[in-house]
Amino acid sequence: MEKIKVGIIICDRYRSCAGGKCFRAAANREGAFSVYKNQEIEVAGFTSCGGCPGGNIEYAPEEMKKNGVTHVHFATGLIVGYPPCPYMDYFKGFIEEKYGMKVIFGTHPIPQKYYLTHSNLNTWNNKFLKESIKPTLTDESTRLNYD
Repeated sequence: MEKIKVGIIICDRYRSCAGGKCFRAAANREGAFSVYKNQEIEVAGFTSCGGCPGGNIEYAPEEMKKNGVTHVHFATGLIVGYPPCPYMDYFKGFIEEKYGMKVIFGTHPIPQKYYLTHSNLNTWNNKFLKESIKPTLTDESTRLNYD
C-alpha cells in the first residue's frame, strides 16, 4: 500500500494549537481525512499560514514537498474560525500552481458548537464556502465528538 504524506497548514490565529483534533482525525480517517480511508498516511508537515495575508504560504509548501508531502490540508480552523479565512482560494491556487501539490479544505470534522454558530449566522452562504466545508461536514454524532 502506498503511503501518502500530508501537510497541514493552520490559521495563524491558532498558531499555538497542538493539533490534537487534526491528528486524531488523521488517525481515524475522519473529516477531510476520510478520503484516505483505504490508504496509509503520514503527517509530514504542520505549520501556520504565517498570519494574514498568509506570508508562510509562499515557503512552507516548498519545505513540505522536500519531505515528500503531496497533499496539503488547510486545517478546519481556516473554515470555522470567525470569520473564515478570506484567502483560502488564493492559497489553494498558489500551492497547486507553484508546487503541484493537491490542496484539500479541512482536517478534522467541524465541531458541533461551530456548526451551530455558523449555521445560525449563515456564514457559509456562498458557493465557495459551501463547497469548502463538505469534506469536514459530518453527522451530528461525529461533530459532537470534536466539540
